[in-house]
Amino acid sequence: MTEAVLNFRPAAAAVPPARIALLGNPNCGKTALFNLLTGSRQKVANYAGVTVERKEGELRTPAGRRVAVLDLPGAYSLNPLSADEAVTRDVVTGRREEPLPDLLVCVTDATNLRLNLRLVLEARKLGLPMVVALNMTDMAKRQGIEIDAAVLSRELGVPVIPTVGVQRGGAQALLAALDAPVPPAAPVPWEAPALDEVLDTQREVRRILSLAVREPAGSLAASDRIDRVVLHPVWGLVVLALVLFLMFQAVFSWAEVPMGAIEAATAAVGEGVKALVPEGPLQSLLVDGVIAGVGGVVVFLPQILILFLFILALEDSGYLPRAAFLLDRVMGTVGLSGRSFIPLLSSFACAIPGIMATRTISNWRDRLTTIMIAPLMTCSARLPVYALLIAAFIPQRRVAGLVNLQGLVLFGLYLFGIVSAMAVAWVMKRLRTQQGHSPLMMELPAYRWPNLRNLLLGLWERAWIFLQRVGTIILTLTILLWFLSSFPSPPEGATGPAIQYSLAGMLGRGLEHVFAPIGFNWQIIIALVPGMAAREVAVSALGTVYALSASGDDAMAGALAPLIAGSWSLATALSLLVWYVFAPQCLSTLATVKRETASWRYVFIMAAYLFALAYAACFVTYRVALAFTSGG
Repeated sequence: MTEAVLNFRPAAAAVPPARIALLGNPNCGKTALFNLLTGSRQKVANYAGVTVERKEGELRTPAGRRVAVLDLPGAYSLNPLSADEAVTRDVVTGRREEPLPDLLVCVTDATNLRLNLRLVLEARKLGLPMVVALNMTDMAKRQGIEIDAAVLSRELGVPVIPTVGVQRGGAQALLAALDAPVPPAAPVPWEAPALDEVLDTQREVRRILSLAVREPAGSLAASDRIDRVVLHPVWGLVVLALVLFLMFQAVFSWAEVPMGAIEAATAAVGEGVKALVPEGPLQSLLVDGVIAGVGGVVVFLPQILILFLFILALEDSGYLPRAAFLLDRVMGTVGLSGRSFIPLLSSFACAIPGIMATRTISNWRDRLTTIMIAPLMTCSARLPVYALLIAAFIPQRRVAGLVNLQGLVLFGLYLFGIVSAMAVAWVMKRLRTQQGHSPLMMELPAYRWPNLRNLLLGLWERAWIFLQRVGTIILTLTILLWFLSSFPSPPEGATGPAIQYSLAGMLGRGLEHVFAPIGFNWQIIIALVPGMAAREVAVSALGTVYALSASGDDAMAGALAPLIAGSWSLATALSLLVWYVFAPQCLSTLATVKRETASWRYVFIMAAYLFALAYAACFVTYRVALAFTSGG
């Protein structure tokens, strides 16, 4: 085994740590502890050279010192089976081009030390200063688990500090320990353990547990009772379907009031700008470009946050691994394992983190298939387009007095994407030279109530990311589109709206013959082009295009939905909805696919097959809709 390249620090006296790293198994509460320690003083990025999420933050100790905190990807062992685990190993063994942490904080789940201690014992051999954060001690007490922290510390040879990552003040003892001096690191080259070493480690774990931990019989009885329903092959699928159905109903029903408030505020700002700025290019830029475009996207923020609320709550509660386990047999029929479920569910938020999450899938063929179908999961960037078209063409009424019809249509669009993804996976399975199903092995954590603080912090992160996109990518593209839609000026004697004679109008007219068979007019085509950078830009682009296409009393002033309802046929609206089920990917997603697969081949295959599927499905939808609506 080749020895690792280590980043040694010169010998120094013991000083308090300035940089710590959190190491732990998945589901041990490590990220909750990270959120508690750093609060809002954190940023999310990728590790250099790889698209594995990297969370960094800063905490203040009781003595007022600033300490940098790195939240490493969850790992069961330093002998990696996935790309996530490989990154964690490389950071703590000095294989990456960054300094080793001054202190390694091994976060363990107090309710599941049998699984967690193996990683602690492996980390202890690295020669780094280390403490063990005995997390979830509150849950352990409720389950009747007694842990003697002093004995555990003695047997491990490192300090053991109880923490509760979901309670305010639950990390005070850990914070106080960070003001104590730690000896300088004495790194030891890491080598993958042989089988005998692994077995010795397991025996050592059992020995330590026998001395330090006493567990009552049936400590997981509550979770087991719930799992009898949730993991049932029939009732479990019913529960999952009801959860997803409730999620999509809530996206429309719960968001009505805040969306109305944002629409009213956008209209008021537009009228205020008109009153302050004289009529001319500057007023047009501000009202028709910035306010109509950006305001048309911001209005959908409540729906996006509701979607994220459900995803974060399901993740925090421990339900997501159950759903993956439940769907393993179903997904096996199309050549996937249940491990693909979590990356695919993450793709409902955004395909980029969903594709990144496939790094937990060790089988390359399963991982590649999951990457290729992840964009068919309806990401939150498509939600503004869905919401606009559904509000414009689907009546606001109840079905059977219970179900919101608009929410039902939204659920159908998401379901259409899921079914399409499974069909593509089935085709890819048939094209494989080697058939077979990779067995699923994963930990099922105990159920717990989602932590309100973590949910709010997660929603704040998503809202901030969305608003940053609005203030950067979307605003920039909106202004660019306004310019292309306003210049050159119409010629003498022109009778149509000025946008028809602009650069954007020429582009839309030039492409119209390509998209006419699927019902798209030149205004839609103009909106699709900037939508390649970010899908939600399509709504702001439509707002800008129709604002500039209108005149006099027809000016939009925030009323895009009724305007397109009066301008498009139902067949065109349905065709555009179907287009966005398959929507050829945004450039950021394609760039992520290139980085994850290290090949342009899969990028071109993805773009080509999604465009072909989108065009074919839209053609069928448009022609069938025309037949049923008598061409209206």
